[in-house]
Amino acid sequence: MAGGIGMGGAAPSLIRASLGRTGRWATGVAFVGGFISDILTPLAPFAAYIALVAAIAALVIAIAIVLRLVLAAKALPALVFASTAAAVAGGVFAIQQQTNSQNGLIAGLVPAVAELQRSMGIVSAKVAKIEQTVTETQKTVETVKQSTDKVVQTTDEIASVQQQQTEQGAQTQKTVEAVKQTTDTLADTVAAGQQQQQAQAEKLQATTEQIAVSIDTIAKGFAALAAQGGAIAEPSRPDEFYHNARVYELSGDMLNARRSYLAFAGFDVDAIDPYTRFATLLRVQDGKAGAREVFGALADKGKARSIKLVHALQFEDAQRLQKLNAFVAANPDFAPAYFLLSQEFSEDRLGFQALSDKRSEATALTKFMSYEKDGGLLKYFVDQTQLADWLDRSRSRLAALGDVLDAKRFAPTLTPMRSNQGWSMTISIPEPATGISWRMGNSGPFTETGFLALNDQTTGKPMPNPSFELPDSAAAGSIAIKYLDVSGRETGPFDIRFDPEMALQQGNKQILDQFWTSWIAFDASGNRGLVYFSHMLSYRCAIKAVHYGLNGAALDKEIKMPACDPKDPYAIPYDYQPYFKVADSVKSMSVQVTYTDGTQSAVREYKRQ
Repeated sequence: MAGGIGMGGAAPSLIRASLGRTGRWATGVAFVGGFISDILTPLAPFAAYIALVAAIAALVIAIAIVLRLVLAAKALPALVFASTAAAVAGGVFAIQQQTNSQNGLIAGLVPAVAELQRSMGIVSAKVAKIEQTVTETQKTVETVKQSTDKVVQTTDEIASVQQQQTEQGAQTQKTVEAVKQTTDTLADTVAAGQQQQQAQAEKLQATTEQIAVSIDTIAKGFAALAAQGGAIAEPSRPDEFYHNARVYELSGDMLNARRSYLAFAGFDVDAIDPYTRFATLLRVQDGKAGAREVFGALADKGKARSIKLVHALQFEDAQRLQKLNAFVAANPDFAPAYFLLSQEFSEDRLGFQALSDKRSEATALTKFMSYEKDGGLLKYFVDQTQLADWLDRSRSRLAALGDVLDAKRFAPTLTPMRSNQGWSMTISIPEPATGISWRMGNSGPFTETGFLALNDQTTGKPMPNPSFELPDSAAAGSIAIKYLDVSGRETGPFDIRFDPEMALQQGNKQILDQFWTSWIAFDASGNRGLVYFSHMLSYRCAIKAVHYGLNGAALDKEIKMPACDPKDPYAIPYDYQPYFKVADSVKSMSVQVTYTDGTQSAVREYKRQ
């Protein structure tokens, strides 16, 4: 307590001593600092900075003195300096704020100081320029950095793409290797498949030969049993069961015959005749539906093609034909199928055959007979008498069908006949037809010829009109003809060439040849001494020259004919005389016509009455 009181009494004297010693120079220094800070005001408010720092320093020193952290005698000079500096700098800053002087108080009063500030402003401008340059450099650096980042990013992307391409390349290589491996595997598989097919083909060939041998053995056994006669008590072989089936069937024991046929079928022998006979028995007993059911079950269990073929025969009409055609397509080397297919088009099956039916029958029979060479049909038959019957029937039918397969001989023909009004076209069809139509040219619709007012006795239907008309101005071209046969199937079209000039000549020639007795007329209508040749004159478009001789003399005379007029071919020119005079001594006349096609008629003799 006493120490504190002593200090309180000594403080004023210490303060006064410090102000005396320090105040003078501190005040000077403070005013110099204020002067400098005022001059530097354009750069920064240095007066405010000095006032703030000095005030803080004074406060710290005062607190240190009060808390006896320093000796008062030593610290007071510093306190006086800091306080003086704070007061002077603060005063300068306060006056600057009141006067709103941005360049300082002294610069406003002393022009030299303002000039000094301007020189300092150059430095400031340079500093500003440097700052601007630094700022732009920073921006440039940032731009470069961004570009660098983009480059880095692009580089990363390129690296990523390259990595993807590398991975894709590796994957592609793997795919190529996999494809190569698959191709190699496929090639090996194909090769193995080809070897397997070859082996199967060889096996099939061996099996076929084995079956042929087997059927030959069965056929020989059957023939021996047939010669022996009587049923086998305990049959065990295919030929024995077939033999018994025939014996029971002939004796009327249909139940045992059926059992024997089924037992034979159990051996799956690929011979046709046992199954056709069995099917006949089934149709008699159970109808076609029953036979179809039995053979359907046998076909499902067995592999013999004969069973499948006979099963197809148990269907009705169009379905049966469809299945037969499908079988032939799948088994083109199975000879019996062609004979059975021919029966679908036979006269016995259809009642009346159209030309297309005859051709289909002939085609199938010709194919069947082609297998006869070198005994190629024997392997399909157990009972050789059945094969002999099929061969006889095939030869007989082919002889009856004749050259039906010659398409040129069985095509429609067209006979044009010219009249004064135009052309009458007569159609000749090679078979009974139920409808005829025609067309001029290679395109466009067909025109029906219509029907006559009577029925065709062959078809029982209205008879189609076999002719149509064309104008006399018709030009040369193609005429298409088509017709419907008795079954309503369309045949054709057939293209026939029509040449009006040639048709006129051929038509006239046909009439001249047919009615040659009308060429010459002696003393016609009481005109004694005149020889008329009006008939030849009317059909002169077919005549190139007419030579004659009298009373058996040589044909050294010629009748000059006027030119043919295609527009009016039968008219006789008004200034032409269709006759010439002869003496009463002429008793006969010989005539020969040379036609426009170069042929000559026979020498015709005419006697005078």
